[in-house]
Amino acid sequence: MPITQQQLLQILPNAGPVAGVFVPVLNTAMVRFQIITAKRIAAFIAQIGHESGQLTRVVENLNYDAPSLMATWPSRFPADLAAARARQPEKIANIAYASRMGNGNAASSDGWTYRGRGLIQITGRANYQECGDDLGIDLIGNPDLLIQPQYAALSAAWFWELNGLNELADRDQFNTITRRINGGLNGLQDRLLLWARARTVLCQSSV
Repeated sequence: MPITQQQLLQILPNAGPVAGVFVPVLNTAMVRFQIITAKRIAAFIAQIGHESGQLTRVVENLNYDAPSLMATWPSRFPADLAAARARQPEKIANIAYASRMGNGNAASSDGWTYRGRGLIQITGRANYQECGDDLGIDLIGNPDLLIQPQYAALSAAWFWELNGLNELADRDQFNTITRRINGGLNGLQDRLLLWARARTVLCQSSV
């Protein structure tokens, strides 16, 4: 059941004109990765809607102030370093993501090069490599491909299927889906609001 532009805007009203851009690429991506029932689509649209600010952001915002750095990455940003690096997104990324997820150290700039992109933000050199290999594109050499609507959508659907989220959606295990995407329950109230809206729009229309 493909989603229509009208349905997408009912769920994500802040998407505005980009909804028309994303509808065809979302439908292609969802079919490819078996996000094809009302339950699966509702959960997927709710989660990507939250992660992307209702389809308005496809690149991670790393413009943190010092308190936010200490709260988000307490082991990476003690008070003195947080104060020194606040509001410097590239330097923040290189410290926050250094030496993990396949990235080199802070001096390698991998943290910034492979920061979160796409509708579910793919982050880290190793994840870019795996995603690119599976989608048949060179994300190591051209990470900005994930900014393009086609690959922003495909990478999100790829992540969804890879992490078993279709099966969780089938069982309405939405909080578990959130944890697999986010590592916790950040933004849960907004995610639940979008999910409720998506189920109203999609699940009733599929009866």
